[in-house]
Amino acid sequence: MIIAKGLKKAYATLEVLKGVDLHVEKGEVISIVGASGAGKTTLLQLLGTLDRADSGQVSIAGQDVSTMNDKALAAFRNKHIGFIFQFHHLLPEFTALENICIPAFIAKQDKAEAEVRGKYLLDILGLADRAEHKPAALSGGEQQRVAVARAMMMSPDVIFADEPSGNLDSANARSLHELFFELRDKHGQTFVIVTHNEELADMADRKLEMKDGRMLH
Repeated sequence: MIIAKGLKKAYATLEVLKGVDLHVEKGEVISIVGASGAGKTTLLQLLGTLDRADSGQVSIAGQDVSTMNDKALAAFRNKHIGFIFQFHHLLPEFTALENICIPAFIAKQDKAEAEVRGKYLLDILGLADRAEHKPAALSGGEQQRVAVARAMMMSPDVIFADEPSGNLDSANARSLHELFFELRDKHGQTFVIVTHNEELADMADRKLEMKDGRMLH
């Protein structure tokens, strides 16, 4: 599903990634751990096509994204990649359903069809009765579940999560973690998760550790 080879990234004179290789199978849940500054978030941004490597190659679902231009990359990202961040980044003026449907609207999908998919996702995430609520009327755990549904809207090949439970209390964090594995088991979803949460990291199929811009093997 994901093959990364020799990824290097520097910001000015600071070498953040020093040649990272990674291989992720379809339906795998991978956790990436390491101290702050190890390069975890930078790696996630390169894999998720939010930033470009200085050198190296990234292939997702059989497509080499390293060579795509910005327009092609944006279209690929919208269709094939989902993101969950520590902060849910929901738009406050939109309802839960509208927030979930945003990726489909960006892709110019039919509104009615998008809403059917959005309601289905709300339902499987236990939020069917929250469709018309705006983020301010949702709890932290509910807001993060809406963010998960938004990440799944386009049935992406892979979901990248950066400290997804970092802003949640322990009960909501555990619930979110269990949800990831449920989605993997039922829908074959692939997850790459950067986390400081040891419990989540240990639940993954594989736990990878980064140190000083390199993957420890």
